[in-house]
Amino acid sequence: MNDVPRGGGWRTVGSGGESTEQAAPPAAPAGAAPRTVIEARAILVGSGLDITALGATERTGGAPLVLELVGSLTGTALPGGGRGVAVLYRSGAAVFFDVTPAGIAEALRQIAPRVRQPLAEAERDTEVLEIAVDPAGRELIEGNTLLLADVTMEKLQIVADILAKSVSLAHHERAVERQFERVEPFAADLGRSGRGGRELLRQIGSTLLAEHQVVAGARVDDTPELLWDHPELERLWGRLRDEFEIRERSRALHDKLALVSRTAETALDLLHNTRSLRLEWAVVGLIVCEILLTLLQWGLGVAGHGG
Repeated sequence: MNDVPRGGGWRTVGSGGESTEQAAPPAAPAGAAPRTVIEARAILVGSGLDITALGATERTGGAPLVLELVGSLTGTALPGGGRGVAVLYRSGAAVFFDVTPAGIAEALRQIAPRVRQPLAEAERDTEVLEIAVDPAGRELIEGNTLLLADVTMEKLQIVADILAKSVSLAHHERAVERQFERVEPFAADLGRSGRGGRELLRQIGSTLLAEHQVVAGARVDDTPELLWDHPELERLWGRLRDEFEIRERSRALHDKLALVSRTAETALDLLHNTRSLRLEWAVVGLIVCEILLTLLQWGLGVAGHGG
């Protein structure tokens, strides 16, 4: 693993759940009660995360980086022997399982140099889901609690995939609402605002950038690569995707982005047409002035000859 600080006590985990590097986490405390509930917390820390620099050189496509952390809420080992799990995504999302607030803060501090366009703490979107383990129960979602028969690294990655997409969608949904608020006054005040064209061009650029981040960055429409090797988890992934309305929110976001883009482009066309019309009237005015000057000179010439 390259350039990964050792102070936090973590190790990378392969996409199938196997450990690829050991960092000697402490043993579970003697007599610890068996875990019944795990907290999953997803945080969007920035517009992107360089997980290759954090030790993910062997991963392909959009595969996340899985880290086992020290500092869990319960002190009971998760699959692979860790005391908490972090799943990091290139989109800038980090998903933590059974990690204390102090452990999350330390992990975020260590990955901060690899975050592109980091968000202030107040601007970070967060999603929290409780995972209850019931070996005798059915796997379903009750309110904000996901019931699982058992906890495996693969299931945690499936949950992380949905939570990461949810916080990315939430961030872009708020950004699109702000773009609506900015485009509307400029579109309504084109005739009186000399800077309307520049602002509209800026909005069109922002819309295109947001659409690129949703499609190429967050990959909210993609199926996780893990399902190719574990098709038995597709039902769990589909259930979570429907619960968090990932497809519906993605379609609505694309529709809003398209509407913002069309509104800005239409307003920009109107602005150009208005300026073209003004230019045409200016040309007509110059021609009329030239004709009047010619007639005046001709009239003065005739009067001079007559005298």
